[in-house]
Amino acid sequence: MNKVKIGIIGCGNISDIYLKNCTQVFDNLEVVACADLIHERAQAKAEQYNLAKACSVEELLRDPEIEIVVNLTTPDAHAEVCLAALKAGKNVYVEKPLAITREDGKKILELAKEKGLLVGGAPDTFLGAGIQTCRKLIDDGWIGEPIGATAFMVNHGHESWHPDPEFYYKVGGGPMFDMGPYYLTALIALMGPVKRVTGSARITFPERVITSEPKYGTKITVDVPTHVAGIMDFESGAIGTILTSFDVWDSQLPRIEVYGTTGSMIVPDPNTFGGPVYIKRAGDQDWIEMPLSHGYAENSRGLGVSDMARALREGGAHRANGQMMYHVLDIMHGFHDASQQGRHIELESTCQQPSPLPMPNPNEL
Repeated sequence: MNKVKIGIIGCGNISDIYLKNCTQVFDNLEVVACADLIHERAQAKAEQYNLAKACSVEELLRDPEIEIVVNLTTPDAHAEVCLAALKAGKNVYVEKPLAITREDGKKILELAKEKGLLVGGAPDTFLGAGIQTCRKLIDDGWIGEPIGATAFMVNHGHESWHPDPEFYYKVGGGPMFDMGPYYLTALIALMGPVKRVTGSARITFPERVITSEPKYGTKITVDVPTHVAGIMDFESGAIGTILTSFDVWDSQLPRIEVYGTTGSMIVPDPNTFGGPVYIKRAGDQDWIEMPLSHGYAENSRGLGVSDMARALREGGAHRANGQMMYHVLDIMHGFHDASQQGRHIELESTCQQPSPLPMPNPNEL
């Protein structure tokens, strides 16, 4: 198979794992260029990963060889860069979220459809060994019919360790938009799309003080909810609950649990690719750790890019696709809207539950 040539826009911290995997792990990809507003940063990445060139964003988009643009910019730039790439005739894979607003998300999908191009993006952690194992166990009936799920992501925010944490408390940030995509995408992969949501949200600390370097002592005005509790009615009839918070000092909550008519499942951290996975069925005395059925248990960011490249060469749907990203965006806004309006929100969007990855050949594991 001819490799799909890709270009990466945005050479910040997250770019290293993408560059490592897209140059060393996924053999259907070839990274030919990288770009960043700070050219020296792009040049350093090009040298580190032996790329053909570091260049401006405009030059990367003009490169006729590049078929997929991987957009690793900050959330406020996601829509602008995605739209520019699509206008240049490139397929796009973007870090989460798809966009900050529903309106920009729709523009991206509509332009891609008009031009016959693919849109996809993070998170692709649901394609890893842990959640793919969970999907197989559910599909094989280990816990019966799923009737509910819970998801928790709680901590005390980023100002104590992140070098530049302000954007986490501005529009497009907050715990739901920062980490919610991992949890919501995992739940959709396991249980299908959502039809209705409600929720409650608040800002607990209107001002935050940075205690990390280099901005120690800088005050942040918080513009987005930092404690968000949501309820989801899935199209299947299952009911899910989710809590995301930057206001909790500590907890002993699980990450995700799925409850079925004949048993329960503990799902691993959806911000990772591996396990462990636990099952406890009716009549069992203890939880049982299940062996992982699929590969990619290590940090495999870029797996969704590889799956998009497969779809480009072989046809068929790619799993970490734009429709699912938009559905997640719609759900997250739905929680905030429901809190403001005091009602349930009937979602206009939906998506296909992504198909599971095929079982690997045991000789290749």
